Amino acid sequence: MRYFIQLSYNGTPYHGWQRQPNAVTVQQTIEEALSTLLRTPTTIMGAGRTDTGVHAQMMYAHVDMGDTDFDKADITKLTYKLNSFLPPSIAIIKIIPVTAAAHARFDATHRSYIYRVSPSKNPFTQERAFYYKIPLDVERMQEASDILLTYSDFECFSRSNTDVNTYLCDIKEASWSQVDDEYHFKITADRFLRNMVRAVVGTLIEIGQGKKTVSWMHEVIKGKNRSLAGASAPAHGLYLTDIGYPKHIFID
Repeated sequence: MRYFIQLSYNGTPYHGWQRQPNAVTVQQTIEEALSTLLRTPTTIMGAGRTDTGVHAQMMYAHVDMGDTDFDKADITKLTYKLNSFLPPSIAIIKIIPVTAAAHARFDATHRSYIYRVSPSKNPFTQERAFYYKIPLDVERMQEASDILLTYSDFECFSRSNTDVNTYLCDIKEASWSQVDDEYHFKITADRFLRNMVRAVVGTLIEIGQGKKTVSWMHEVIKGKNRSLAGASAPAHGLYLTDIGYPKHIFID
């Protein structure tokens, strides 16, 4: 049977999501806990990869757990035990039965991220938001964000030397809002390139502080060169907040 695991994590202690040699990752930590509980080597497939220090308020991964058809009580018990095995930085929200071909990565219809910028120094959010003391013009940053919706090729925001088949992304939302004493940038698309959101935020910040004009965003995107865009914003301000799937892959 195949199941989706819905989870959240604080990315500060981890070298990203994906398992890698000689580094502690979120995927590795969950796989080790599952393998112990199920008493068999168990691997999971995540909906995507987050970089070192990036957080996830919502992440999905799929896992195959043999031919056993767990009932609701079994799933509840496994969820409880898995949370007991995992460190406080990772929380399992629920485990959901899905169809045999359901895929956490390829079946996702959209993903949303939020980037948090703090204009004032706050010792309680220093690892949760990017403290940026230079004043930012959020209206200018919103104007530049609106430009993103008019393009589909975002090679300019992709990490260099990344092996991808296409740089096309359908951005559905790119908006700034003030939440308490922070500025939050929300972006939603069908897919994202590696390092894309942090590169977008870094570019928007250059516009917001007046170093570049709003129209510069057109030049950056049309240039299709990562060196033309702004520096990547730090990882600790970025959160994966939502992933959507078609309803038919879930089993009641």
